Amino acid sequence: MQIGVETSKAVDLRRVFVVHDDDITRAALQFMLHDEIETHELATPEEAFARGVDWLKPHVVLLGASFLKQKGPTLIGELAAHFSDVRILIVCDKSDEATAVEGIKAGAHGVLVKPLTLEAVGKKVDTILERGGAAPIVQLSVLK
Repeated sequence: MQIGVETSKAVDLRRVFVVHDDDITRAALQFMLHDEIETHELATPEEAFARGVDWLKPHVVLLGASFLKQKGPTLIGELAAHFSDVRILIVCDKSDEATAVEGIKAGAHGVLVKPLTLEAVGKKVDTILERGGAAPIVQLSVLK
C-alpha cells in the first residue's frame, strides 16, 4: 500500500516517458513520479519511438534539453507527430533556458528547470495532465 498517494492518481491510466541522456536525472524523475503515474525511463528519443507503439503511447514526455541541442527544435514536432495528443515538458539546467525557449516555440508545453524537487515535478505533471485540481491548460499562441 502506498501512503500519501491519492487514489484517483494511482489508478490514472496515463503514462509519462522520461527521455534524458543522464541516467541519474532519468532515475530521479522516475522515482518522483512512479507512485502516482506509470513512468518509463528511456535513454534516447529513438528508444521512446520504439517503446511507444500501440497501447504504450505516452501522455507526457519529459525531454532532456540535450536532445534539443543535438537534434534541434524539430524534435518537438517529431514527438508530437509520433505520439498524438502528447504533452512535452523540457527538462533543463538554468544555463539551457535559451534551448528550452526554442523548444517552447516549436510546440513544447512547458519547462522543468533544475534543481528538480518532488513537489515541483509532481505539480507540473499534474497541471499538464489537468488532474488533481490543477487549472486547465490554456493554449497561447506565440507572437512572431
